[in-house]
Amino acid sequence: MKVSSTGGVGAAGASRARPTGGGSSFALPSVGAAGGVAGTAAAGGLAGVGSLDALLALQANMDPTERKRRAIRRADDILDILDGLKIAVLDGEVSPGTIDKLKRAVREHRESVDDPKLQSLLNEIETRAAVEEAKLAVMRGA
Repeated sequence: MKVSSTGGVGAAGASRARPTGGGSSFALPSVGAAGGVAGTAAAGGLAGVGSLDALLALQANMDPTERKRRAIRRADDILDILDGLKIAVLDGEVSPGTIDKLKRAVREHRESVDDPKLQSLLNEIETRAAVEEAKLAVMRGA
């Protein structure tokens, strides 16, 4: 059996068995057919979740060198954002976008961190971002 698309209920409902004009025939009851269509539609929705689980499993099983390379790349991104924030603070031109970008990068990086010292460092970065955000709100309100 080949499945060409996951068109939902409409595609599954089009293939109902019809009795033929001769001898004994087979017909599905209408109640059973509706339940089968609903079951097929529900199973089609799970395919996306399964592929996401497979992707996450592949990422979890990557070799240590790849994992280290990705961690270094994320750390470099955070350091670049912090450098930009430092320059903006010195110039007196901190933007909410820079602070949001930093907070988002820290949140994304936090999910893959197991080291307590690194967790503490990320907490400090988040605290600094919150302080800069509060200073910016006070300056805009004044």
